[in-house]
Amino acid sequence: MDVVIVGAGPNGLMLACELALAGVRPVVLERLSAPSEEPKANGLLGQVVRMVDRRGLYERLSGAPGPPRPNTAYFMFGGLPLNLGLLAERSPIHGLAAPQRRIVGVLEERAAELGVEIRRGYEVAGVAQDADAVTLEVVGPDGPRRLAARYVVGADGAHSVIRKMSGIGFPGVGYDRTTTRTAHAGVPPEWVDPVSGALNIPGHGSALPFLPHRTERGGFSYAPFPGSPALISTVEWDRPATDAPMSLDELRASVRRVLGADLPLGPPDGEGPHVLRRLVGGHTRVAERFRDRRVFLVGDAAHVYATGGGPGLNLGLQDAVNLGWKLAAEIRGNAPADLLDTYDLERRRAARRMVVNAQAQAALTAPGSDVTALRELFAELLAHPDTVHHLAALTAGSDVHYAGDDDVLAETHPLVGRFAPDLDIHTGTGPLRLAQLTVDARPLLIDLTEDAAAARVLEPWREHITIVTGKPEHPLPADVSATALLLRPDTHVAWATSDPRPSEAETSTLHASTERWFGPAPRR
Repeated sequence: MDVVIVGAGPNGLMLACELALAGVRPVVLERLSAPSEEPKANGLLGQVVRMVDRRGLYERLSGAPGPPRPNTAYFMFGGLPLNLGLLAERSPIHGLAAPQRRIVGVLEERAAELGVEIRRGYEVAGVAQDADAVTLEVVGPDGPRRLAARYVVGADGAHSVIRKMSGIGFPGVGYDRTTTRTAHAGVPPEWVDPVSGALNIPGHGSALPFLPHRTERGGFSYAPFPGSPALISTVEWDRPATDAPMSLDELRASVRRVLGADLPLGPPDGEGPHVLRRLVGGHTRVAERFRDRRVFLVGDAAHVYATGGGPGLNLGLQDAVNLGWKLAAEIRGNAPADLLDTYDLERRRAARRMVVNAQAQAALTAPGSDVTALRELFAELLAHPDTVHHLAALTAGSDVHYAGDDDVLAETHPLVGRFAPDLDIHTGTGPLRLAQLTVDARPLLIDLTEDAAAARVLEPWREHITIVTGKPEHPLPADVSATALLLRPDTHVAWATSDPRPSEAETSTLHASTERWFGPAPRR
């Protein structure tokens, strides 16, 4: 076998799809005999929404046609409102509301379409590796057996067996002072604003949907989903007085303490499963390394966060997209020497950036008059569009820059290392969105120059790189202006120019960047 992925959650399935698109058929091992029905994440947030659109999955996940539109109203950072109207179309916040079981279902369907084999009921009992392969001891429906693969990827969650058996540390910080209570529940329909969707609570005020609200006594959030009951959550800075199972009465009492007002909560309508849980404490951790020779980690196996908004899933899917094309290139034999090392470098940097996000927001939502004073000062700063954009980009994950500090090629253009901007390109056959050109997960050159100079440079790579020439359908904003872009399969920019007639030095840099990421041109 070339690749075994341990874990058939969303991150493992996304990686399986990425590998299959690149011509590698992985085997996915899953401990559970059927997909979990336990309610977990409730959607995707930020840059990852544009990423799934670029794989043709946005409509299948959201039920709405693309492209995804940015949120230009409000969002929250640490319970403080971010006025995204100050940014208009520059807002980096995109959202996709979908329960995790739907996300898993869509990705499993896509994996099946691509010929991926998923073996359920298999549990890993041992991991060993040498210079040539990784050997897994597994126990499944047919008893114990041994599997060997060139590479193994642990997508098996926060308690990852692959991480533990590979001796990879998981340092971080734990929180034991908070109690989070969450339940699906019915709310009085007459309390819901028909336009904004806000929940108007007598004695407290308005609570906008999907956004956390902080009071001196804790936090509250209200998340309505079409066709299902609302999800109500509270956070309090104490430990529960009981270990008894969570009840709806317990959540009602918690809401009363946090908001200082009563919110009538009824049993949820419709078929379950429904959430009714209490979580004491939490952890923010990042693995010491995401690669140990032939073993890799993605998703919660690599990083976990004690914060809302589903950052683990948002990051995990992007881990998968980053690793998939690199691993496939190594297996095909055309990867540059250090390509696989860039997975750990790039994605651990993104994971550590999310630690800053999680801990900053936790600090801003804590109780106390000193925090209230800090929030008042913070609110003043949020009147400035640049501050709003900075925090929105941090929340969306769009401030991640893959180019290293010593990467000379990154100095050639401000877009290099960034997630590619959305483009509409007019070709000889009509207009195309960038997302339509990236569904097959191939490297992509978009050449909008006057004489197609970039396309000529990459002609020897045409077998492996899709080359598209044309003109921009709409003028590009000044901060993302480019006349040619070379994109990696994860749609991060490997090279760019803003010159309508690239110089010899720029085309030379294009050649170097292509070899850097995709290896020498194939021999003919």
